[in-house]
Amino acid sequence: MKPKTEAVVAATAPKSLKDHDLAPRIEGQGVRYEKKPARDPKGNVVPGLYNVWITLDNPSQYNSYTTAMVKQVILGFRAAGNERDVVAVVFTGSGDKAFCTGGNTKEYAEYYAGNPQEYRQYMRLFNDMVSAILGCDRPVVCRVNGMRIGGGQEIGMACDFSVAQDLARFGQAGPKHGSAPIGGATDFLPLLVASERAMESGVLCEPWSAHRAYREGMITDVVPALKVDGKWVANPTVVTDRMFDEWGRIVHGEQKTGAALEEGKALLKKGTVDLSLLDEKVEQLCGKLLLTFPDCTTKSIQELRKPKLAAWNLNKENSRDWLGLNMMTEARTGFRAFNEGTREDREADFIGLRQALARGTPWSVELTESLLPGKGK
Repeated sequence: MKPKTEAVVAATAPKSLKDHDLAPRIEGQGVRYEKKPARDPKGNVVPGLYNVWITLDNPSQYNSYTTAMVKQVILGFRAAGNERDVVAVVFTGSGDKAFCTGGNTKEYAEYYAGNPQEYRQYMRLFNDMVSAILGCDRPVVCRVNGMRIGGGQEIGMACDFSVAQDLARFGQAGPKHGSAPIGGATDFLPLLVASERAMESGVLCEPWSAHRAYREGMITDVVPALKVDGKWVANPTVVTDRMFDEWGRIVHGEQKTGAALEEGKALLKKGTVDLSLLDEKVEQLCGKLLLTFPDCTTKSIQELRKPKLAAWNLNKENSRDWLGLNMMTEARTGFRAFNEGTREDREADFIGLRQALARGTPWSVELTESLLPGKGK
């Protein structure tokens, strides 16, 4: 800050400032809230200015969010938007395996399954979390440190920018695990990617590589995270060059097959994951935001969020109602299957379910039990 500016600030600053937070944050609860010094584009620390990092801290369960964590994310984004010395908010997860894989399936299976009235209350909190991101008065950067799947993909797409390490994967899981991606994906995907690409991601639930997510326009930037013998290596399990298949289709970002895939997996095991380039790229983006007029930036972001907000606000309440009722049928089955199944088999018996429904079989506890892994297949 220039001396003249410092003198003006000292002379005009009020003696006390109002607290506009709704409630105090609770430290812990599976979410970390940290203020880190802001840096200019050259990497120099800027005195008196910060970026807030909100970190989902549940790495043993791939940073899936529990009910308590959702509450802290809401309060964290509200607080970050009110902090007068904050330039941007960085939303991320612990470790290098996952940004977030969505709601905590153990909690879903053991508490919410079969309790639609309880899950409906939970979905009020989830909706408020998405709205807190979309309504934050600071730019929000999603630092994608690993998998961004299911509800994790939805809260990630609610952010303004996304920077990913290139071993990360992106996608939905709803129709494979008893839900529908209506916690934001059906609102945001058609805005971020082409309509049929949105169908592919939202319905088939086949994850995209970070390179494909970048190619499709879903994320802002992607950087290497794998180091082999001290050198950076792009994700060796996907095609990272601009290549075409025998039909002339672009295959950049698609998973390799056959011997090439096996070679890539071997190289992956040989290397180590290093997220320093990811952190550097996130800091660079925050540094660019630093060198803008704050109110003009906020207004620009608010306007550019409008398509997301319009779709989200139009659908979030009826989506909440449907998701609550679905806890009596397919969600009850899907979440239990994922929670009670093995690592190799966590899916319900889809064919058995379709056959039962074709016969007019009503939903019951017995039907759910027959569809769990190892029961009906």
